[in-house]
Amino acid sequence: MHHLTASLFATGATIAGPILFFRGFRALRVRQVIDNTPASRVRSMAMGLVELNGRVAERSRVSAPFSGHACAYWEVEIAVRSSRQRGGTSSWTTVHRNRSGHPFYLDDGTGTALVYPQGAECHLPFGVEEETHGFGVPECYQQYMEQQGLALRAVWALGPMRFRERVLEDGNAVFVLGRAYPRAQSAQVSWDEEPLAATGTDSGVGTPVARLDREVCGVIRRGPRDPIFVVSPQSEKSMSLEYALKSFGGLAGGPVLGVFGVWCLMELAKAGQLFR
Repeated sequence: MHHLTASLFATGATIAGPILFFRGFRALRVRQVIDNTPASRVRSMAMGLVELNGRVAERSRVSAPFSGHACAYWEVEIAVRSSRQRGGTSSWTTVHRNRSGHPFYLDDGTGTALVYPQGAECHLPFGVEEETHGFGVPECYQQYMEQQGLALRAVWALGPMRFRERVLEDGNAVFVLGRAYPRAQSAQVSWDEEPLAATGTDSGVGTPVARLDREVCGVIRRGPRDPIFVVSPQSEKSMSLEYALKSFGGLAGGPVLGVFGVWCLMELAKAGQLFR
């Protein structure tokens, strides 16, 4: 059993090494995009890849599914506890993720852009994080899982579960890196180019949605070939540092881990103990 465990570990390291390396390479590419894309103002931004800093304004009234808080955008995550323990701490397995797709405005004082968050990496802090201990979950989580039609919800609820929710609220300061497209007359911002109608007469700060739609200078979304689309409360410098650390860890650690895994497999094979 000891030799089998060692063989599985070595195989995992051999596979994980190249994966970690390519993730590091991607992080390096993303960091270069962040560093090489100049910050723009909404009023004067050119069509193409842009970096913007501003504040969020709701275009429609959205309620976060767990907390019920009004927000411009939300993400939720449900995880169950794994039966295995790693380093004496519990290991969680994510079984469900979801996010809202409602567009919202970005106002930087010079103009207004309409951000469509589909496909964005949103580096938002957790607003709600709760763990349950089995034999049922609170009603708000139960209702959400029923609405989503999660077939294994009853089984998951028998054991420990973790519920997380992130929200982007009206007035939050955000950094956005995405591709700017011209504003269409019908405010077409979805991938299938269907016009999105305003859902309400006023935004969260009391500004008529119809007027903000007319003032939109452009639409920000992910381009089909863009390596990244970011919506984050962190600054450009913080995002650049985060991806620099990810790239260093992947590019330096990936080859080391992969070579170590191959060496372990070779030593086990020499000793005739591979997968025994």
